[in-house]
Amino acid sequence: MGSQGGWGQSKEFLDLVKSIGEARSKAEEDRIVLNEIEMLKRRINEPDIPKKKMKEYIIRLVYVEMLGHDASFGYIHAVKMTHDDSLLLKRTGYLAVTLFLNEDHDLIILIVNTIQKDLKSDNYLVVCAALTAVCKLINEETIPAVLPQVVELLGHQKEAVRKKAIMALHRFYQRSPSSVTHLISNFRKRLCDNDPGVMGATLCPLFDLISADVDSYKDLVTSFVSILKQVAERRLPKSYDYHQMPAPFIQIRLLKILALLGSGDKQASEHMYTVLGDIFRKCDSSSNIGNAVLYECICCVSSIHPSPKLLDSAAEVTSRFLKSDNHNLKYLGIDALRRLMKVNPDIAEEHQLAVIDCLEDPDDTLKRKTFELLFKMTKSTNVEVIVDRMIDYMISINDNHYKTEIASRCVELAEQFAPSNHWFIQTMNKVFEHAGDLVNVKVAHNLMRLIAEGFGDDDEGTDNQLRSSAVESYLRILSEPKLPSMFLQVICWVLGEYGTADGKFSASYITGKLCDVAEAHPSDDIVKAYAVTAIMKICAFEIAAGRKVELLPECQSLIDELSASHSTDLQQRAYELQAVLGLDGHAVESIMPADASCEDIEVDKSLSFLNSYVQQSLEKGAQPYIPENERSGILNISNFRNQDQHESSAHGLRFEAYELPKPSITLRTPAPAPAVSSTELVPISEPTYPKETNQAAKLSTVTDTGATELKLRLEGVQKKWGKPTYSTPVPSTSSSNLKTTNGVNQLGQATLSSHSRDVSYDSKRPQAEISPEKQKLAASLFGGSSSKPDKKPQSTSHKTSRLGNPASEKPQVATASAATTELAPQKTAPVQTPPPDLLDLGEPTVGDTIPSIDPFKQLEGLLGPPDVSSSTNSGTVSVTQPPDLMALYGDSSLSGVSSSISNLVPTNLDSMNLVSSSSSAADHGGSKVALSASLKKGPNPQDSLEKDSLARQLGVTPSIQNPNLFRDLLG
Repeated sequence: MGSQGGWGQSKEFLDLVKSIGEARSKAEEDRIVLNEIEMLKRRINEPDIPKKKMKEYIIRLVYVEMLGHDASFGYIHAVKMTHDDSLLLKRTGYLAVTLFLNEDHDLIILIVNTIQKDLKSDNYLVVCAALTAVCKLINEETIPAVLPQVVELLGHQKEAVRKKAIMALHRFYQRSPSSVTHLISNFRKRLCDNDPGVMGATLCPLFDLISADVDSYKDLVTSFVSILKQVAERRLPKSYDYHQMPAPFIQIRLLKILALLGSGDKQASEHMYTVLGDIFRKCDSSSNIGNAVLYECICCVSSIHPSPKLLDSAAEVTSRFLKSDNHNLKYLGIDALRRLMKVNPDIAEEHQLAVIDCLEDPDDTLKRKTFELLFKMTKSTNVEVIVDRMIDYMISINDNHYKTEIASRCVELAEQFAPSNHWFIQTMNKVFEHAGDLVNVKVAHNLMRLIAEGFGDDDEGTDNQLRSSAVESYLRILSEPKLPSMFLQVICWVLGEYGTADGKFSASYITGKLCDVAEAHPSDDIVKAYAVTAIMKICAFEIAAGRKVELLPECQSLIDELSASHSTDLQQRAYELQAVLGLDGHAVESIMPADASCEDIEVDKSLSFLNSYVQQSLEKGAQPYIPENERSGILNISNFRNQDQHESSAHGLRFEAYELPKPSITLRTPAPAPAVSSTELVPISEPTYPKETNQAAKLSTVTDTGATELKLRLEGVQKKWGKPTYSTPVPSTSSSNLKTTNGVNQLGQATLSSHSRDVSYDSKRPQAEISPEKQKLAASLFGGSSSKPDKKPQSTSHKTSRLGNPASEKPQVATASAATTELAPQKTAPVQTPPPDLLDLGEPTVGDTIPSIDPFKQLEGLLGPPDVSSSTNSGTVSVTQPPDLMALYGDSSLSGVSSSISNLVPTNLDSMNLVSSSSSAADHGGSKVALSASLKKGPNPQDSLEKDSLARQLGVTPSIQNPNLFRDLLG
């Protein structure tokens, strides 16, 4: 060893690792790393560094980065090391680069060429290193650069290369699904690979694909079942065993896939029943990985179409989980029980005491999972016990996030299953008191509305009793310190509405309590506003009843204080209270009637009570009101002249948007189409070429019924714009038969009976009598079996309908018989947006609105209107249109120039001469005006029009006589 440390590294490097490990504080560690950074900055830039030394420097840079410091000065040296011919140095460079860089780093572009070269290497270790870097570094833009080579590696002779190629394609699918959609059939092929490792790697992308679209992979159910059966029967090599379990991770992935494929599909589920039963019987439950496979099997059974035998087996395994002393297995049992209850609610009744033990367990995670189970199994017969338990647990925890969740669940259960309104109010009081402002504001509003509406029956006495009990409970609660702000708002509102309704409490007593609330919260303006409004209501009710109101000194001082408050809202409420005190009984009863909080207020949207005021203003010369839609500039403002009061707006500013110019299209009779080659314009039907949805909605076709539209045939043509794609069609093959040539047939080892291996739940605990209190609690939680109909009091149904809570409209848990015939709803296929049309340049079409002034009409003196007849498949129609300058200089229009022309003459683009055809057409079309143009002096308008037309057709100013633009465009 000498001066060299172990593992071929220098002593200096080993001392660095040792000093970092022995650092006693973060400051000491930072000092060591900063010294290392300064030393590396000096040495790494020295000339002629040996490769072995540079490799060590790169590894030390990795240490620097792992400890949270910046080592970006050495990134380029790691990139250079990936170019080295030595396998050890190349793999070190790839390792450092994948740790240093992310997919959007600027240095990624320097690695793409190296990766392409290494993917073609003869050494499969180099290829594997390159594929590992591909999974880490290749982003969406550089996927096309390496995609063809990765696809070729799917057929490599080494199974490690094929496995990593599958992983790379899976990564491509995660980053850009559209880039590998044409390669999905390769995943199906690799499912039949001879190597189990390649097959296991293929399950990961297939799981993602099946999660996105289940129906497209229903044909693979038999294949997955066959693979799972072979794995469970130990036909794979021994190297795939883990803790004496045959390929457990492959089994778990297959069970997840089968759960997706069998959900709501009875026919597909029937293929799985046998293999799932074998797993329940043969799986070893003495190890954690065996329990993991059993748990995933329970999840699969609860997802597919139910089978009574499989449900019994799942319930037996769940029972073993719940009776275990291991908290992790209890956690699995609670979660498995929650899943099975969705299929058969009666299963929970067999495990009453086990659930109670989990509820009383000191493990907080297990307790939370148990509350989730109780939340799912709540009904009207056990809601009181469950909600009380949840409130007690909410009081004992300090985690505000979970306390908010528990409070929301208590409110949801109370609103949905409350046996009486009185219990509901008491429960809400506890939730508000202990959860505070963590409760949603809507809960407070629902509570106030419930107290105002009562039971909803005609029995007014019962409603008054409810309000009286609420007032009494709130007066008792006010004596407690530190009440939440939202709860105080509810209390003030209830005391203001019903504090003196039953006559038990005097107005002065209630107003005094409200003043105490306002004085106890000087910084809470909302609570003070509620308190002042409540005092005003009580005073108004007393005045309306004919009783004299004398404010207490503390109330008067409160009003005086709020009258000078910085809050305008509090000022207004104080002044309104003073104004109410000065009114008579009849006026007060009109503006603030008693117990009218739930009455509907009729709003006069037309403001008809102002008609007289409007009429008087018009008679005095006021201008009439102009509606907003007429003021927005849609109509001309000159239409709103009123008795010559407005001046003419012809020369005023106009704010309408300019409309796009619309060229008038002249329909011509198409000539017989000659034979076309693969690059010519060919007529195809409309639906075969997708357009953009937003353009397709506003384009109108010019052709009549039966006409075909000329499109470009782009099959096999390289795309000139956008990212290059590989659209080579790959035939999809279904893999139903699997090859297992390298499988090792082994005799199934007899497993011990689960009854002899597992110790029963009762034998693990002391043989003591169960306390009567625990039996009573279990009877309360699980009492009222599902055989009895779950009925709810009539008053609760009225209350639920008033609350309007969506949780109250949830259906009850389905019974076992109904669950066996439950089917999943059919999925509607998602609407796919067609790809954009590259040749659709967004030109205006004939179907759009025509501008009010056609600029070509000004040239009617130069050209005469031509008569054009359009011949279509349905007949010949004579069409008269304004003069079209574009049509005078060409016999046919170009589809690449304007996308709105549909009747085109198919011509050979290779022999197209735009200038010659324009000149010949110009001679023919301009004969009518040649005489008049020659008699006039000055510049010839015909020459100007011809030059302008040529420039419009080409889109550029021609510099040569025959510019063949489309030959370069189409290759």
